[in-house]
Amino acid sequence: MTPSDVKDVFDRLDGHHPHADTELHYQNAFQLLTATILSAQCTDARVNMVTPALFKKYPNAAALAKASPAELEPQIQTTGFFRMKAKNLIGMAAALVRDHHGEVPKDMDALVALPGVGRKTANVVLGHAMGIPGFPVDRHVLRVAARIGLIDTDDAVKAESELCALLPPARWTRASDTLILHGRRICKPKPLCDRCDVAPLCAYARTHAGGARAMAPRSAPRSSKSRTSKSRTSESRTSK
Repeated sequence: MTPSDVKDVFDRLDGHHPHADTELHYQNAFQLLTATILSAQCTDARVNMVTPALFKKYPNAAALAKASPAELEPQIQTTGFFRMKAKNLIGMAAALVRDHHGEVPKDMDALVALPGVGRKTANVVLGHAMGIPGFPVDRHVLRVAARIGLIDTDDAVKAESELCALLPPARWTRASDTLILHGRRICKPKPLCDRCDVAPLCAYARTHAGGARAMAPRSAPRSSKSRTSKSRTSESRTSK
């Protein structure tokens, strides 16, 4: 793709998902870090059902570091893999208290040194809670970016590097959000190409029968009002 094509792709994604943001509920970096660790192999909607009571009982790293697995596991059981997640959450909180005065560090290397934290989780926290450009790459980003033709790898670290090279840092976090939402709602494992605003630029749509319909010119662009209404409706149906 040319730089102009890349810009057009992400402009179209912005228009298709005007309210793109993380769907995890949080009030500070510690809460978002905790919620993102819980979101592994779990929907954001389910995590959001668990975290209000969790954050009330453990409002900061110091409180969570004192929890025992026996206390924590029942509270997060519905998010799946709860024993490992409890171990990671307690370890993460203890490391914050021990090494960072209880605060979430604003540094990728320091974040990924925490138990249960990889680059995706670190980028989520940096980009959304701290305003530091980051490009979280999850399975949705890998699938959608590869289909469009933005990347040619299934390795998350390589994909992050390639995607970051395509855009200025100021666009990284939102670009990731739009790719994630597009993967959840439009570019699913079985894609809905006829509903995709990116189809005219998409390598997958050009080579599959389902994309032929999407390649036809639209009779008229959707209004921002209808797009906003559609987005708000779809955002009420969280699907990971």
